Amino acid sequence: MKKILLVGRSGCGKTTLLQRMNGLKLEYRKTQTITYENNAFDTPGEYLENRNRYSALIVSSYDCDVIGMVQANDDERNQFPPGFSSAFNKPVIGIVTKVDLSGDVERTKRMLEQAGATKIFVVSSYENTGVDELAEYLKSD
Repeated sequence: MKKILLVGRSGCGKTTLLQRMNGLKLEYRKTQTITYENNAFDTPGEYLENRNRYSALIVSSYDCDVIGMVQANDDERNQFPPGFSSAFNKPVIGIVTKVDLSGDVERTKRMLEQAGATKIFVVSSYENTGVDELAEYLKSD
C-alpha cells in the first residue's frame, strides 16, 4: 500500500477524509502537528498556508510514496502555487473534497492541475463518494 502525505489549507477536509478511509466516526478535529496513521500523513493546514513551513512538508514527503494536494470544492481561494508539485520528487495527485457542497468541480480540478497534480480524485467524505476509488489507487502498485 502506498504511503500518502496530505497537504491542503486548514479546513479543506484532510482529516475527515482520513477518518472516512479508516472507517472512523466523522468528527472535526484540528490537526496541530503532522500525524501518521494507516499509511497516511495528515498535515496541519498552516504548513501550506505559511511558505516558511514548506520545508516541513518536503522533509515529511521523504517517507511517502505519493503526495495528495487537497482542495475543497467550496473554497474559491487557491493556496497551491503553479508548479507546487515540483517541490517533491514523488507522484502528486489532486483530491477535490467537499463535492457535496456548492462549488465548481471543474474550476477546482484546474487549480490542482496547475499546481502539478497528475491524477485527480473527486470525493465527499460525508456522502462517501469517490473515497473507494482513492483507496484503490493507494492499494495499487
